[in-house]
Amino acid sequence: MHIELTEMLRCPERHEEAFLVMSTGEMVGRMVRSGILGCPVCRKEYPIVKGIVNFSGGEGTPLRDKNTQSLRGVPSPPDAETLQALLDLSGPGGYVVLVGSAARHAVALAGLMGGIHFVGIDAPPDVAELPVLSLLACETMIPLRRAMARAVVVGPERASPPWLSEALRVLLRGRRLVIEDEGATAPAGLKQLAVGQGLWVGERG
Repeated sequence: MHIELTEMLRCPERHEEAFLVMSTGEMVGRMVRSGILGCPVCRKEYPIVKGIVNFSGGEGTPLRDKNTQSLRGVPSPPDAETLQALLDLSGPGGYVVLVGSAARHAVALAGLMGGIHFVGIDAPPDVAELPVLSLLACETMIPLRRAMARAVVVGPERASPPWLSEALRVLLRGRRLVIEDEGATAPAGLKQLAVGQGLWVGERG
């Protein structure tokens, strides 16, 4: 996990947002490979192991995923150039959140969008931490502070209302959310911009 992401994290327990306190173990450059994050509100601690922050195992109820039966026949994932155009990001800086299998887009997007750090939430096992990609594991929410992301991409298996509400919560006003499921039911507060080819694109009002 990139050390500067620490100030954007939040405890997944259901209390007010508060900055987490980090105790670092191993670091490689600006990436924290091992350590502990502690919450000053509820005193819970979350380990960082092999660069991945494990927020799982809390008291919250795991968010419901999309019914896997409904994913049959889902179109192939969009290419990086298409995603870049849909996200409508200009200039470096800030964070793009990739939920579920959408974390697989990080490397290709980073090649097109320099200077942006990507945050993978519950990424598949084949996705590894990189200098451009921090990985967070959490089943109950997106463990990031409100309105911190320049854009969010949600994988098809996470295109359920609870996960989409979380995606909206962390998205900055006027920024875009891309859902890899054109049939997704987007939460109130998103203005639909485009639907088709397996994608739903909206902007936070």
